[in-house]
Amino acid sequence: MASEFRVGIEEEYFVVDGETRSALRRTPPGFLDAARAGLGERLSGEMLQSQIEVMTRPHVDLAEARIELAGLRRALSGVAHGFDLAFFAAGTHPTATWQGGKRTPARRYDGLMHDLQMLGERNMLCGLHVHVELPDPEAQVDVMRRILPFLPVFVALSTSSPFWESRRTGLMGYRLAAYDELPRTGLPELFETAKAYQDYIDALVAARAIRDSSYVWWTIRPSRKHPTLELRAPDSCTRVEDSIAIAALYRSLVRHLAHNPKLNAGVDAVDRAIAVENKWRAQRYGIHGSFVDRGAREAVPVAQAVETLLDQVADDARALGCLAELQQLRTILSGGTSADMQIAVYQEAAHRTGNRTEAFKAVTTWLTHASIQ
Repeated sequence: MASEFRVGIEEEYFVVDGETRSALRRTPPGFLDAARAGLGERLSGEMLQSQIEVMTRPHVDLAEARIELAGLRRALSGVAHGFDLAFFAAGTHPTATWQGGKRTPARRYDGLMHDLQMLGERNMLCGLHVHVELPDPEAQVDVMRRILPFLPVFVALSTSSPFWESRRTGLMGYRLAAYDELPRTGLPELFETAKAYQDYIDALVAARAIRDSSYVWWTIRPSRKHPTLELRAPDSCTRVEDSIAIAALYRSLVRHLAHNPKLNAGVDAVDRAIAVENKWRAQRYGIHGSFVDRGAREAVPVAQAVETLLDQVADDARALGCLAELQQLRTILSGGTSADMQIAVYQEAAHRTGNRTEAFKAVTTWLTHASIQ
């Protein structure tokens, strides 16, 4: 039934100067209060004042989720404009430097900064998080284990972080390379049961290594706040349509795995190691690379892997009423991710002006405009 597996979307954005598009070190007094007044409980601050997050309600219909998400972006843009600010959605800010960033005043963030030290200050990164309703803890851990081989697909389709500190990184998705400096990141371990997962959490809490499971930041995890399995692998997507398409694919795949318990039931250490390798390949090459395939014993192009997965979950997407949203993934494959667009904008502006500063300004201007179209 379409009412199964409700989906909620969280997006992190960079708050930038309205004219220069440079990342803010400190948000002006009143901005966050005004944003909360305008967007209500759908908005929250992030660890650094240069970042902000919006959250949709749980949705059955992804067309309605798109309307809400686009509306949240427009509302935030309107509030930001009143403070001579703007925002954009991307995994990294192309020119920002991490030194001197100010954390958001909050007890949680104070504790994180004390624990993480410089790594927390370097967390100038924004992601897309997709929650799919899966209330049974046993099902959450089971699907989390069996979905591991598919996670690199979500990384490849969402790449939006090719630049870091005014440099071309050579990666299409640099965000996870930087994020994986933090503890308890990357792919989860192969927990067989909900009890095994909870034993891990309990051991860390008892040792005061973490306060609770929200301090585990894997690419996918059972949510502590919601009865959901939370995907955290994707970069923040510049285009709303990309976010919705990735949410549709994840929702369909979770349903497919939940209804087919034998699929990937034998996931083992080799499969996890291959998934780690494919995650790197997705970060490095985005949609232009290939994945290691244990069964095929040869590299499989990302586009082929996506098409195979789309065929695999088509019936689930149809049952959930989100088959149309998946078509945007083919648009990504043919036209490129945000990372492809940013590189193209940079190269065109650099060739036209001969000036790196102007080229990066063109990129951040494109990001700002594309985030609210």
